[in-house]
Amino acid sequence: MADSIVSLAVERISDLLINEAFFLKDVKQQVQSLKDDLKRMQCFLKDADRKPEQDERFRNRVSEIRGLAYDAEDVIDSFILKAAHQGVVKRFASIFTKPSHLHKIGVQIQGIQTKLKNICETLPAFEIHGDGAGSSSVSSMQQRLRRTFSHVEQEDVISLEVSTKDVLAQLMTEEDRLHAVVSIVGMGGIGKTTLARKVYKHVDVKRHFDCLAWVSISQQYNQREVLLLVLMKALSPSNMEREKIEKEKMEDLVKRLFDALKEKRYLIVFDDIWRFEDWDILKPAFPRGKIGSKILFTTRNKVVALQADTCNSPIELPFLTDDESWELFITKAFPRNSNDTHACSKEYEKLGREMVKKCGGLPLAIVVLGGLLATKQSLAQWEMVRRNIRGHLKGFQPQGSQYGAVNAILALSYDDLPYLLKPCFLYLGHYPEDWEISKKELIRLWIAEGFISSSPESKEMLMEDVGEQFLEELINRSLVKVVRRDYTGTNVKTVRIHDLLRDFCSEKAKEENFLETVLPPSAEYGVTLTEYMVRRIAIHPNKSYVYLKGKHPKLRSLFLFQNEAMIELDISKCKNFKLLRVLNLVRVDVFYWHVSSEIGNLHQLRYLKLYGKEIFLPRAIGRLKSLHSLYLQCRSCSIKPNVVSKLERLRHIVLRNRFGGGIKPCLRLRFFPKHIETLKCIVVDEKLIEFSKAVVGLSNLQSLGMSFKRAEDVKPILMSLMELQRLVSLYMEFKRGSTPSYPDLEPLSQFHHLSKLMLKGEMKEDPHRDHHVLNFLPPNIVKLTLWGCGMKQDPMGVLEKLSCLRILKLQDNAYVGSKMICSANGFPQLDSLDINHLYQLEEWEIEEGAMLQLRSISLEEISDLKMIPEGLKCIATLQELKLTEMKSSLEERIKMIDGREGEDFYKVRHIPHIQIIQRSILSGH
Repeated sequence: MADSIVSLAVERISDLLINEAFFLKDVKQQVQSLKDDLKRMQCFLKDADRKPEQDERFRNRVSEIRGLAYDAEDVIDSFILKAAHQGVVKRFASIFTKPSHLHKIGVQIQGIQTKLKNICETLPAFEIHGDGAGSSSVSSMQQRLRRTFSHVEQEDVISLEVSTKDVLAQLMTEEDRLHAVVSIVGMGGIGKTTLARKVYKHVDVKRHFDCLAWVSISQQYNQREVLLLVLMKALSPSNMEREKIEKEKMEDLVKRLFDALKEKRYLIVFDDIWRFEDWDILKPAFPRGKIGSKILFTTRNKVVALQADTCNSPIELPFLTDDESWELFITKAFPRNSNDTHACSKEYEKLGREMVKKCGGLPLAIVVLGGLLATKQSLAQWEMVRRNIRGHLKGFQPQGSQYGAVNAILALSYDDLPYLLKPCFLYLGHYPEDWEISKKELIRLWIAEGFISSSPESKEMLMEDVGEQFLEELINRSLVKVVRRDYTGTNVKTVRIHDLLRDFCSEKAKEENFLETVLPPSAEYGVTLTEYMVRRIAIHPNKSYVYLKGKHPKLRSLFLFQNEAMIELDISKCKNFKLLRVLNLVRVDVFYWHVSSEIGNLHQLRYLKLYGKEIFLPRAIGRLKSLHSLYLQCRSCSIKPNVVSKLERLRHIVLRNRFGGGIKPCLRLRFFPKHIETLKCIVVDEKLIEFSKAVVGLSNLQSLGMSFKRAEDVKPILMSLMELQRLVSLYMEFKRGSTPSYPDLEPLSQFHHLSKLMLKGEMKEDPHRDHHVLNFLPPNIVKLTLWGCGMKQDPMGVLEKLSCLRILKLQDNAYVGSKMICSANGFPQLDSLDINHLYQLEEWEIEEGAMLQLRSISLEEISDLKMIPEGLKCIATLQELKLTEMKSSLEERIKMIDGREGEDFYKVRHIPHIQIIQRSILSGH
């Protein structure tokens, strides 16, 4: 990880030399020299990462280098801050001619370089080489862990029936092609090896294949040893033949193995393969063989599986359910007799289930916990383990291993990460347990922290695109789990990290002085920040009111997960946190929040999130030249129109209503930062006459929200947006005026890249036109929301022709007619339909053959709807029906009461999940 820290410092200094050239012009040479020295240190640290056993002296050296990298950033950032402040005060009078400023930074840089030189002179003593030295000890440690924790006893295989059938089905398929690979994928400890061994020993497999061999690959493997092992299985040679084979050259071994297998139907298991390159080197030794020959992988990296064979889908192992976890735990905690008296005791079961839940369905953790508790004979001993369950899981050491059991397995995945991904992964440790993490927010934070920087080689690729690739890599490596996909059904929306991995991140981040989590004691009122704390701090939720105090001039990031009404940070004391890059602030104690102009002194701030009622931003916001993301959650927001245009590096402006839906807060802007990607939401009025010209240059714009005061402004604005190739999301609100509103949406038909559209506000049909107001919706729309449009013509006839539409929401009198018809063959891709507050709708007809992909329907407060459509019975894909505050007579018709079916029950009997909610009834309980 230290090499990642130094790398980040090098990248940061490189960025500063480009983006802060004005402030650094008089010290450019010294800064460049420091960057070069740090870059040289990277080589040592990358090699040092390969050395598993590090003595105290060695670890101190690595820690010193890491500390000097941090110091280098502090020195340069502080100098720029002072230069920027003096420049503002003195209207850019040349402070650089003052010898004191230049002398001070020169002395500080020289001091860092001297320390780096001293460290460099001691490095030869550590005998670190870049040729993989130490890899044999890493490999042997991995093999030892695999032997210790591959819980392969048949009776311990829990909930693998479905996965076993899937693997067997792929293995037994008679494919006549070269290198048919079947892959079992999942995070460390989830049971990949267990499943592979179960299949490997299966009687049908032994009968089906002529030759079987099992090889553990691990991160560092020996090609020669792998080939010899498979050869011995294939040939079963005598001792004399074995000695002869072992002396052969590599090319002769490859040919011999190839010849030995070419007439056999073989199965070779490569357990724990980490890189596709490893398989690429080995595969010339493996022929097509007889029809049905297979290779079986177990791997943590889904990409390895996909690259090895594009024809077979990887089999991804799920986590165990609570009941499955308990079943596995019982076999380990009470190995001699599962009917032991205290095994059935309610007290033991209550404690046991509570501890098992902390394992998060990870078989390895459950096995370790069960093995530990098998040695504890009293309830008091179990209680002692429960109080520090995570510590026991991580600290339990198998025989012959210096590593904690669970952490040792998880650490292998971390160690295998590319150095650029290590800080991105450890950063996940700042989120609370079970936190659902927004992909967009996470990537923007990575960028703000400097983990992702713009690359001159990839001018066409945005930093956000790089962030997407980084997150996808973590997902493919089974380190992060996808929780929800977005409206496309394919792109990630939110993710979550397993609690044990989160603990690993948190501990590793603290060990590396990278990030620290603070859990305020419930009895204390304040949390005191000091400059000796790490540079990134997360304050986790607490039941008591928390006041942040103290000074931390080196603080870079402050994350507040405390309930917004129970935390306080005085923004007027920004000088105490002058190098902050990431900050979110909450203020709900006042209705009108006039944010202090002191916030403008946070020159390094890149990510700012504010949560309040009505927010007034000062002109000083315009001094935040490094700001990348501005996120405001409030009822309304006020900012001077020309201030935002000064934020040249701003990429994202997001305003959200703090109550969720309702009216979106909007900004009145006149000019826009040219690199803006997200702009939600702005007011379009008669004063924004330059908007049409300005927007043409916003080539990176992807998401745009606009509020129109006049219907006649819609068409010219849309015309100006047509050339924006990256624009995929558009929100348009039409304010109710004194004159009829007939927005002309015809230009929308040319928005071929648009996939998400929300239209809100009155959209009356023009009586002089014979087509529907929605007739010009772009054909590629995937998600469409219509809110309060007041349309009198049934919109379904137009909407059902949108062949890509997956999600449709009709809300708050979007349609005010009494009848709605969904025709046969309409809505071919629709997955989710949400209809609420259509108060005039009485009749809804669904023809047979409509919406054949629909999985979810939600209906809310459609008070005049008499009955559920007949056509629902024909939609076999439906999984969920949710009814909220609907007519009681309608609800009664689809219920089964005391075994008696309602009149319309036959329409919904095939739907697995039906939820009926009456808030008025619920609120009475």
